[in-house]
Amino acid sequence: MKALLALVAAVATTVGLAQQPKPPAAGKVEIFKEADLKPGMQATAWTVFQGTEAEPVPIEIIGIMKNAWGPKQNIILGKMGGKAARTNVAGGMSGSPVYIDGKLVGAVALRLSVFSPDAICGITPIESMLEINEIDQSRPADPKVPGTAQRVSASGSGVLEQAAGAGATMVPIDTPVTLSGFTESTLREFGGMFQQMGLKPAQGGATGALLSPRPVSGWQNSLKPGEAVAGILVSGDMSMTGLGTVSYNDGKRVLAFGHPFFNLGPINMPMSKGEILMVLSSAFQPNKIGNATEIVGALRQDRHSGIMGLLGETAEMIPVNVKMVSHAGAKPTEKKLNFNVFVHQKWTPFLMMVTLFNSLEGLNDHGDNLTYKVRGNVQFADGSKISALTMQAPTEAPMPPTMALATWWGDKFNKLFLNQVDTPKLDSVDITVDLIPERRSAQIEQAWVASNEVEAGGEVPVRVFLRPFRGPRIERELKVRIPANMPKGDHRIVVSDADSLNRMQAAATSNNRFLDIAQTVSLLNQERSNTRVYVSLVENKPTVYSEDKMLPSLPASVLNVMQSARTGNKMLVSMPETAVEQASAEVDYAVSGSYALRVTVK
Repeated sequence: MKALLALVAAVATTVGLAQQPKPPAAGKVEIFKEADLKPGMQATAWTVFQGTEAEPVPIEIIGIMKNAWGPKQNIILGKMGGKAARTNVAGGMSGSPVYIDGKLVGAVALRLSVFSPDAICGITPIESMLEINEIDQSRPADPKVPGTAQRVSASGSGVLEQAAGAGATMVPIDTPVTLSGFTESTLREFGGMFQQMGLKPAQGGATGALLSPRPVSGWQNSLKPGEAVAGILVSGDMSMTGLGTVSYNDGKRVLAFGHPFFNLGPINMPMSKGEILMVLSSAFQPNKIGNATEIVGALRQDRHSGIMGLLGETAEMIPVNVKMVSHAGAKPTEKKLNFNVFVHQKWTPFLMMVTLFNSLEGLNDHGDNLTYKVRGNVQFADGSKISALTMQAPTEAPMPPTMALATWWGDKFNKLFLNQVDTPKLDSVDITVDLIPERRSAQIEQAWVASNEVEAGGEVPVRVFLRPFRGPRIERELKVRIPANMPKGDHRIVVSDADSLNRMQAAATSNNRFLDIAQTVSLLNQERSNTRVYVSLVENKPTVYSEDKMLPSLPASVLNVMQSARTGNKMLVSMPETAVEQASAEVDYAVSGSYALRVTVK
């Protein structure tokens, strides 16, 4: 009897295994036409709940919502069962392929309602996704990029999402933007910016295989339909990725998400495999929690009906190396971070800002009197480079020093990547941060000259006194040369910090939309460092700024000729006075303030 029961059980198990559907494979697939769909049809979606293997999810077709996502853009409505009935339609399920009788219907891409006990999903028809064209260079009008706010409510939830909560509207499933190696303070400080873009960041993980943007060996067998896929914004010692599901793979071309990632249009972003740790079940905000693993190709399109990538291709990123040197102990100690940043006009400056802030916030060397001295070098493909230096000490301002530095650094890349003439090509970025365990700030307190009467053609020694946060006054002596042709009468000698001089030039050149990359690099290299004190001679003659050049004390006759000869793409900006920098001295403090002296040329 026992033998008979064992035989029956074995047969039943064998039958059960035979009935289990096999996960879909890469390759050409037959399409189930949208016109052939009928309510009540039984379909199967594939998605990963844990690990890397896709699992089947039963779906009952409810019907078709006509023009639900735009003119002639229908949405297939379905009710998910199996594990999805418990998890609900989770973030990261975007792109899960749906089949009927082995034919591909589309991809799970939207959800209906928030608190509904039913896992109601919207399916983007595969015909819409197959329309994504690799060579399409058009750019959508409403991309999700830093500096542009989506339609969000005060609570951070989108208007459409609120409507969905009332059971009215289909909305795209959240794409989890997973941050690995980012501190809680970084998520807190920049969370609002992500929410303004309609994104929901979450802490997660990623592997060291992401350090190189090159596809790993074996990429040919990657990203089968139903498996996890990720777009890479930052990779390496810290990573930022967007997670979804593969909808289609013909062996080279991969489609996923079923809705936009950032709606950027043509992109060049690394594409990686992923693994799912778990699916967080929730009636309000269910999400897959996972890791990006190995880069296997590059995303080329980010469109309304999904994203498209190519296996085996490489999307170049900007390698960034950060070295932080702590001077708190008897001997300096170093910490190094290496990561890569996605190349994009709007995203690159934001990512450079976030990663520097996170690098500084991840240190143990925090204190009220900690000063940061930052040296940055940006190397371009043509051999040119930008060298920048600044020092940031604690102040009474509400912005913490780490955020002030991150903003300063991000501004450099904004000026480069928002260039309207050309796109910068960067080879590498190197940053060195010295952490000094004292408050190294100094205010220009006073300046002094031996005599207020000076000779044209001579030199005037100027003594400058600065008051540091603690300790004795700092004194520096600089010399101002009085031009031989300086007209007689009263003039000014101005002792100032770097900001005073940089501000004038920035104001004069900010409206010039026709500066090319080389001219922008030249202007960035002309910016003064706030670790020095500067002495300038001010004359009552106009200064003219032409492209990246400053033309001081320009005669009116020359200015008239230049203005009459200028073309529409060459702007001339003039200032009523000329402040010619005569000398500067290193102070190794964050210098602020200014002081003016009146002198009379005899």
